[in-house]
Amino acid sequence: MRKNSASYKEMLKKRPLNVQALWENEEVGLVSGRDIVRAFREANAIILAVNARNPLTIKGVFKAAQKLNAAVFIEIAKSESTYCAGNFDNLPEYAVKTSAELGHGIVFGLHVDHYAIKSEKDLFKAVGHLPSVIQKGWTSVAIDASHMPDWENLCFTRDIAMHIPPYLGLEVEVGEIKGPGELTTVEEAQFFIGGLNSWGIFPDLLAISNGSLHGTYDTGQQEGIDLQRTQDIAHVIRPFGVSIAQHGISGTPIEKVAKFANFGINKGNVATLFQNIVFGIKMDSDTGNAIAENGSYVKEPHRGVSEKTWQKIVEWCDSQSYSRKDGNYKKANLPLGNVILEESPEIIGRIIDETEEWASRFIKAFNAVDSADRVLEVIAKRSDHNGAPEQAILGKRSDYTEDRAPGHSLKDGGDYSD
Repeated sequence: MRKNSASYKEMLKKRPLNVQALWENEEVGLVSGRDIVRAFREANAIILAVNARNPLTIKGVFKAAQKLNAAVFIEIAKSESTYCAGNFDNLPEYAVKTSAELGHGIVFGLHVDHYAIKSEKDLFKAVGHLPSVIQKGWTSVAIDASHMPDWENLCFTRDIAMHIPPYLGLEVEVGEIKGPGELTTVEEAQFFIGGLNSWGIFPDLLAISNGSLHGTYDTGQQEGIDLQRTQDIAHVIRPFGVSIAQHGISGTPIEKVAKFANFGINKGNVATLFQNIVFGIKMDSDTGNAIAENGSYVKEPHRGVSEKTWQKIVEWCDSQSYSRKDGNYKKANLPLGNVILEESPEIIGRIIDETEEWASRFIKAFNAVDSADRVLEVIAKRSDHNGAPEQAILGKRSDYTEDRAPGHSLKDGGDYSD
C-alpha cells in the first residue's frame, strides 16, 4: 500500500473521529474495525489479529503487513493490559510510531480484546472506562460477558455496546473459550445475536466456544476446534451481518487454519505464539505451540531474548511459584517489559524478523494478501468517517426475553478471558 495513492489519501479523511482527533496530521492508516471486517467478509478472508504483549511484536507484524499489502489488527485484552508491557494506554502510540518508522501506508485497526464483564459492578465500571479507552485511539472493541448466564450476557453486552460509537468495530462473545468440551450451541448464538439486533446493536463478529483454548496445549492435549459447529453457528448469525472471530489459534496446524474462512470465520486471534517468539521458547514449527521438556519450557539460544534476560524471566516466575511450563509466564511481560525493549539491536532484530516470518505465514494462509486495498475500497464507498452499518432489525424484543434464554453456559468460575 503506497501512502501517496489517491485511495489512501481519501481514507485518511474518513478515519474514525477519535483517530482524527489524535493524529489529524499523521498519515497513519488506522481505520475502524468495521471497515476491516466488512472487507474481509466480502473477500472470504481472515484478519490476522495479534495480541501485542510486547510492543516489539507490532513492528514484526507491520513489516509483514506492509510487504504483503495486508490489513491487520493489533489488539490487547483487558486482563493482558494489567500484566503486559503493551496496554490500553501505550499501544496506540507504539502502533502509530511504528507505522511512521516504516513510512506509513499500513492499514490496520486497534482492537480492545476480551473486555471482560463478570458482574454488575464490572458493568458500571465499563460504562465509564471504555469511552476513555476509545479516546486513546482504539477502533474496535470486544465485549466479553460470556462469564455470565445467557440472559445476563445479552443484557450486559447490550448496555455496554450503547456506549461505543456505532462506527467503530464491535465483537461480542457467547460461550467461554476454554478448550474441547462444552461448546456454544446454535440456539445460544441465535438468541444472543438476535437479541442484540432487536435492540439496534449490530456486532461485526461473534466469538464462541468451539473447542479452542487460550495459551499452550499441554502434553496429551489435542487441538480440537469443531469446524462443523462453527459453520452451523455462522449460518444462523449471517442474516444479522455477523461472522465468527476465532480465538485461541496458537497451537493450531497451519493447514487447518487455512480452511477457517470456509466455515464462516473472518478474524483469527494469535497471542501466545508471538509471545513465544519474544521469549525464544522452543515451538512446534507447524503450530507454534510451545514445547516443554522435562517439565520446563525450553529457551533456544539463537531465538528471542538474550540468555541473561531469559534467566531473569525464569527467576521472576520462580518467585511467583509458577511451574517452569506455567501459562502464567505471560505475566513476566510487565516486570521484564522494559528489559526486553532495551536488548541489543541484534536481539531486537531477530525477534522482529521471526515475528514478521510467522505473521507472513498467517496472512498468506488467511487469504489476506492485498487485503489493504479491499479495505480502502470499502471506505471509498461512503461519504465521510461514519461507517455505522445499515443493518435492519429483524425481530422483536419480546422474542428475546429471560424466559426464552437457552439456559446453557454452565459456569465453573474459571477465567478464560486471555
